[in-house]
Amino acid sequence: MAVNDSHALAPFRQAALWRDPDITCLSGVIQIEANAPYVQWLSGVLEHLTVQEGDPSPRRVGGSDAPEGLREQWQEWLPAFGLLLTHPSSTTTSGKAGTVPVLLLARDFAWTEHEMLILAEWWDIWGHAWRALQPPQTGWIRRKVLGWLGTRGTGPWWRRRGVVLTSLIAAVMLCPVRLTVLAPGELVPARPAVVRAPLDGVIELVHVQPNQDVTQGQQLFDFDRALIRARLDVARQGLATAEAEYRQTVQQALNDEQSKTQIAVLRGKIAERRSDAAFLEEQLSRANVVSPRDGVVLFDDPSEWTGRPVKLGERVMRIASLGESEIEAWVPVADAIPLDAGAPVSLYLNASPLDPVDATIRYIAHDAVQRPDGSYAYRLRASLSAPTAHRVGSKGTAKLRGDWVVFSYWMLRRPLASLRTTLGL
Repeated sequence: MAVNDSHALAPFRQAALWRDPDITCLSGVIQIEANAPYVQWLSGVLEHLTVQEGDPSPRRVGGSDAPEGLREQWQEWLPAFGLLLTHPSSTTTSGKAGTVPVLLLARDFAWTEHEMLILAEWWDIWGHAWRALQPPQTGWIRRKVLGWLGTRGTGPWWRRRGVVLTSLIAAVMLCPVRLTVLAPGELVPARPAVVRAPLDGVIELVHVQPNQDVTQGQQLFDFDRALIRARLDVARQGLATAEAEYRQTVQQALNDEQSKTQIAVLRGKIAERRSDAAFLEEQLSRANVVSPRDGVVLFDDPSEWTGRPVKLGERVMRIASLGESEIEAWVPVADAIPLDAGAPVSLYLNASPLDPVDATIRYIAHDAVQRPDGSYAYRLRASLSAPTAHRVGSKGTAKLRGDWVVFSYWMLRRPLASLRTTLGL
């Protein structure tokens, strides 16, 4: 805007924006080559023109105002009539943030007083916007603090400001604080009843929905009975055949001594067939799975289980008792501070960060296990101090509180651990 849009107020041929110590922007140029001869020459000229104190702004400049050694190139690089727009805060060469840049406008004819007044007003507005966009200066705060510390005072040495401040810092660093760590956590059922597949088969129908309240004996899901019925029919037919063969052999044994030797074998065959049929009948009865107790059923989408083959013992769902939940957290290996049973834990849920759930540690695993993201962590379970209305499965961040330590150790624990890991100290 400064080097291009200013042309709408007063025509010019070239414009340059300079901020100590470099050229910031040139008219009609997208990217500046800092090592170009024109840029190097123009930086030297503007630095010389800016440091001249007492000059008004705007100010007419020309080749005669350039420093020795740079005047001859003015006619080669710039038009004869230049206008320099400065600001009181830009007359310094310190280069610190907050100094307003300097704008040079050049053209082939002289500048009028009317144009200079308009451009001066425009440059004041532009400088105000520039300063508003700069980061605040903190140098004066540092100077004030150093000046306050450097004051010796008139009292004894132990009342000097530097000694007092050092003592306060040492007292703060020695203050006792709780050693705390953060870990991902969630609410899980405290003692859930796990419903596993009682046989190998395919789930035909799921009768409940996730998070539904169920009662003891209520149907949960059914297995496909077609294969079991077919195998049961074959077993029953084999049993009937064995019994018929046994009766026939018994009748023959009345007149045939050799048939008597087959009776014991046929009795064993009948017992085997009966065992097969009884096992399949039991499997058929177990195809209808019911809830072992009252509670809330926890599992995934029912459509994902319908038609899915499962193995014997595979977990399908869980039944959690109402109001019985606890906190499960995963403590990273790097944050495994000493935690005893009964240590306080607070779970800040993502859905309700202002209402933490308080608990006490029940146990923490001795071995770290690998999580789905590839990291290793220790499983921790904590019993709730009071019943909560938050539903099971709510996730958040668990704050674990360990022993009391000094503030300096609490602040330097992770840096010291990283230093020992890197340097082996």
